[in-house]
Amino acid sequence: MKLINIGFGNMLNADRILCIISPDAAPTKRMIQDSKEKGTLIDATAGRKTKAVIVTDCESLILSYLTGETLAARVSQNNTE
Repeated sequence: MKLINIGFGNMLNADRILCIISPDAAPTKRMIQDSKEKGTLIDATAGRKTKAVIVTDCESLILSYLTGETLAARVSQNNTE
């Protein structure tokens, strides 16, 4: 199990990540709202602006204040170790 830091000391199993998407698109906003209603939304922004949405294989959405590029670099760096 490889953990990556998604901000503010929050860690995520890198093997569970399906994709990292931008929160600005309308379909993503609908996904966030649906996840919030189902209770599967995890907010790891600590009150900051959401810059990336992480979709996991257990149908959870995780909001992060880190950019998608930063998270992708951390995931790819983690895969090479």
